[in-house]
Amino acid sequence: MDKDRVKEIIAKRVAKELKDGDVVNLGIGLPTMVANYVPEEIEVILQSENGFVGMGPAPEKGKEIKNLVNAGGMPVTLKPGAAFFDSATSFAIIRGGHVDVTVLGALQVDEKGNLANWMIPGKLVPGMGGAMDLVVGAKKVIVSMVHTAKGKPKILKECNLPLTAEGQVDLIVTEMGVIEVTDKGLALKEINPEFTIEDVQAATEAKLIIPENLKEMEV
Repeated sequence: MDKDRVKEIIAKRVAKELKDGDVVNLGIGLPTMVANYVPEEIEVILQSENGFVGMGPAPEKGKEIKNLVNAGGMPVTLKPGAAFFDSATSFAIIRGGHVDVTVLGALQVDEKGNLANWMIPGKLVPGMGGAMDLVVGAKKVIVSMVHTAKGKPKILKECNLPLTAEGQVDLIVTEMGVIEVTDKGLALKEINPEFTIEDVQAATEAKLIIPENLKEMEV
């Protein structure tokens, strides 16, 4: 499957999790694409931890504003009513529990909802960023990522990279399906019709719970 198509499938499906009135933080990379697919019938407030709310979708090519970027340094647009503030206020919003949904990428997620997304030992990293605050402060945590890395599972029985947070992930959305973190383990709620249950399980180290009412993922 084409890489751009994979990202589109994931971002579109994550956007369907957003509800009218939600305050949403989109992480660096793939999660920022979610802004392009927010359903027209709902109004969400997109927050960027570098200091503003009211973020819109990516600008048209050639219409970028040099100094208007998200936390990952990518050009963005503003919606009517947008507001700028300092980092202290931005993180007060996050730590104060005012973010309804945060969408992040991940290096690893496990069956207990543990998340590792900030470093690989021995590799230079820019730092934790806002991830640690977001996954603890937001009411709902969605991981959006490709299902495997160079053919190796990213959804594990237990993370072996340094954790960002323990037990905070609620939902995992990949190009293969939608997986919910439950008390009993990881439940496959939706499956991309281009794959079989066996395909998804083979690409997943953790044992998946397959419900009787497994739905097809809209792609």
